[in-house]
Amino acid sequence: MQPVPIKTTVVGSMPFPGWLEFSSQNLHQFGPADIHEMIEDAVVASIHDQVAAGLDVITDGEQTRFDFNLSFYGYINGIQNNETELRRFGPPAHDQRGKHNIVEPLTAPRGLGVVEEYQRLKRLAPEGQGLKVSIPGPYTLSGRLLPGSLYKDRWEVTEALLPLVRKEIADLVALGVPEICVDEPSMSCYAYREDTKRFVDIFNRTVAPGVGKTRLSMHLCFGNYKGRSVGKKTIAPMLPDFLDMAVDELHAEMTILNFAEVNLLERFSEKFDVAVGVIDVKSYYIETPDDVAERIRKCLPYVPAEKLAVAPDCGLSQTARWAARQKLANMVAGAKKVRAEL
Repeated sequence: MQPVPIKTTVVGSMPFPGWLEFSSQNLHQFGPADIHEMIEDAVVASIHDQVAAGLDVITDGEQTRFDFNLSFYGYINGIQNNETELRRFGPPAHDQRGKHNIVEPLTAPRGLGVVEEYQRLKRLAPEGQGLKVSIPGPYTLSGRLLPGSLYKDRWEVTEALLPLVRKEIADLVALGVPEICVDEPSMSCYAYREDTKRFVDIFNRTVAPGVGKTRLSMHLCFGNYKGRSVGKKTIAPMLPDFLDMAVDELHAEMTILNFAEVNLLERFSEKFDVAVGVIDVKSYYIETPDDVAERIRKCLPYVPAEKLAVAPDCGLSQTARWAARQKLANMVAGAKKVRAEL
């Protein structure tokens, strides 16, 4: 059950302030102390935006991650940048993201950095504020890595990454993190064509250190690079196998589907709490509180209020900060409107 009916939260990422984006492109001009201060300030700003919106559960906004996968690759030994097929011009698409060669067995002797992110968030967030951290799962994390001669295919790369993510989850659990969200959008993107039972096995082995020890949530979406999806937009192929995921809460995009498959959430709610995307992160239409309330009401026949959370469809890193602030504030207002009707 949720800590409050119709809990309000985010998936993980928040937009960078403009000054942080500029600074990240000019890091050579800053000293180590400057960068430390910059990171602290960015997380403070992200916390402020989420608290001001009134969210029940917040993150650090992933302000130290300059890319969903690539930032983690900086912690992993055995990876070499490969831009031989990179397209630099034209409409935004996933082929404008760099890939990497694997040149030696993958290891992460310093961890993946999420422990430090949580420690910073806990120190800077208001007392009593609900907190969670997010971490990509190994299948999604493998997406920009070219297997090469050391690993046969993406499945083998995933198996090499799995213990690295599992160790980070174990370290987070040891710190008493209240909620860990494992992001596996590649699993939802490719559920229509890949072995969904294999996805479940990979996920459950990854999160094993957290089962029964922290709140485990899972984020599924259809991609959001530069506001573009990449997966087939349907949650139907995830059923019934994804019901065997070892999670407390499963998050699904729904606004981008125009709630066409909202009835399928009933299957998920039989096993888990369900977080539903009620904000379109790929649109600059600002949802009103009434819009949000209407979307929540569409969910309630299938997910009881005490098991329901609402969030944007995906992370907000690709959404301008002014819009993200308004969307979150209106999301909270819409949720409160429906709570009052219960």
